Amino acid sequence: MRKLLAVCLSIALSGVLAACRERASSTVKHDACSLISKDEIGSVQEVSVNEIKSSERSEGVFRVSQCFYTAAEFSKSVNLALVEKDPNQRSQRRPKDFWKEKFGAYNTNEKERDEKSKTKAREQHEKGGPPKKISGLGDDAYWVSNRFGGVLYILKSDAFISIGLGGTDDEATKLEKSKVLARKALERL
Repeated sequence: MRKLLAVCLSIALSGVLAACRERASSTVKHDACSLISKDEIGSVQEVSVNEIKSSERSEGVFRVSQCFYTAAEFSKSVNLALVEKDPNQRSQRRPKDFWKEKFGAYNTNEKERDEKSKTKAREQHEKGGPPKKISGLGDDAYWVSNRFGGVLYILKSDAFISIGLGGTDDEATKLEKSKVLARKALERL
C-alpha cells in the first residue's frame, strides 16, 4: 500500500512540477500590435491604415515583437517594436542592461559615465548627433535622429519599445506624434 501511495504521490508531484515549468516558460508576453490600435495610428498620422503585420523573433536573450502598420499613403506607415526578456532563455541579461549599454553614455549625470561610454558618445556624435533625452515618458526615453526623421525609444520596467514613423513631417512633428503613440502604448504595456 505504501509503495502504491508513493507511486501515486510521485506521479502527482511530477504533474505539478511539469505544470509549474510550463507556466514559468509561458511568462506573460506582449504582442506589439496590441499596444496601439489601427485607428490610433490612423488618427495620429492622419491617414487610413490598410494592414497590420505582426512578427516575433528571438534575438539572443531577448524576444522582439514587431508591428508594422501599413498606411494607405505608404510613406506614413509606422513601425512599433517591443523588446522583452525571452522567457525561454536562462541568461541573466535583461533589456535594462542593454538599455544602459546603448543609452548610458548619454545620461545627463556626468559621474555615471565611464570612459567606454564617453568614447561611444563621441563616436555617435560624429555619426550624426547623439540621442536626445526625452522627459516624461516611461522610466527613460531617447529620440535618435536618422535620415527619415528618427526613432523614439522608451524604457518601462524591464522592457522597451521603439516607434518609427514615416511621412513628410519635419523631425519635431514626428517626435511629437511619436510621443502621442508612445503614451498610448505605455498604458497597455
